[in-house]
Amino acid sequence: MTADVVVVGAGIVGAACAAELAVRGLRVTVLDTHGIGGGATAAGMGHIVVMNDSPAEFALCRYSRDLWLALASQLRTRDAFARCGTLWVAEDAEELDAARAMQLAFAAQDVAAHMLDEHALYDCEPSLAPGMAGGLLIEDDSIVYAPTAAQWLLTQSPGAARIDLRLNAQAVAVDKHQVTLSNGERIGGAHVVVANGLQARELVLGLPLQPKKGHLLITDRYPGFIRHQLLELGYIKSAHHATGTSVAFNAQPRPTGQLLIGSSRQFDTTDPAVELPVLAQMLQRAARYLPELPTLNGIRAWTGFRAASPDGLPLIGPASGAASGVWLAVGHEGLGVTTSLATAKLLAAQITQTSAEIAVDPFLPARFEVGACHV
Repeated sequence: MTADVVVVGAGIVGAACAAELAVRGLRVTVLDTHGIGGGATAAGMGHIVVMNDSPAEFALCRYSRDLWLALASQLRTRDAFARCGTLWVAEDAEELDAARAMQLAFAAQDVAAHMLDEHALYDCEPSLAPGMAGGLLIEDDSIVYAPTAAQWLLTQSPGAARIDLRLNAQAVAVDKHQVTLSNGERIGGAHVVVANGLQARELVLGLPLQPKKGHLLITDRYPGFIRHQLLELGYIKSAHHATGTSVAFNAQPRPTGQLLIGSSRQFDTTDPAVELPVLAQMLQRAARYLPELPTLNGIRAWTGFRAASPDGLPLIGPASGAASGVWLAVGHEGLGVTTSLATAKLLAAQITQTSAEIAVDPFLPARFEVGACHV
């Protein structure tokens, strides 16, 4: 049977797109080489955060965070949604000025953001190293366990009865009306959506996606050690490095009482192995902010690859050139979980030719030369 839409990819972005299209009444087939919520979805922190590096990024993050907050009551305990907030930590007066500038920018867009002086900072997070200048608290930022949230979207969301899930189904070629699997089977649909992250480059030639390798480490259970997602103000600078290796302090309190510690970025490798020198550099940076961290027991470290576009914005909409007719939802870099629900809304609006809540133009793939499909 031919579906209305075939979605390649069962990570958080593909799952969100499938769920949104299904709730609009379309029959959706979802294909994934492995299982639900793998790849970058499984490797990431699940931080739902408003970032404002550009007006388009801010609009997409804010819209999607609102959608997550509205969805939260329907999620299960296992999905580990928590409105823990983000606390941007300022190490010195210069960074505190940067926090004030961020607060003003957020306030201008009606996003609640509260400046903390040194005393308020330590009231919030007593485990921080002494001597920090203050911080900025974004209370509505949240966390979620993205692999199980993707499973909920595909199997229990309001339109899930219209989703046909095909796992262990490797797509090797696409065109605007069908997907060819590695076993030769062809899955037809009125629309085809490619939403499988970096692997999309194997299906659509010329996609301008670059892998950014990242390391994470999770500790044993230390309930209450930190209460908010903690980031240093220098994180933004680190996130936009275009070459080499960089690290920045990023720590998350999991509902289990564990700490998830990041973050690193590498451009010069596609090797998924944990690299001990990079991990050590990342943990050393984290210990600068959490001096008791070296006394905690780390139980597992792993890596993942973010799919980054040249301008830092995802590709949401129809491919151009020889790939015309194929829809794309890729290139979310480190904000795939945050922006997944808004991505789904923007893509579904285009497919169903309805209006969208925010401007679509900044995310259209036509801003790049996308290339051709593998057929």
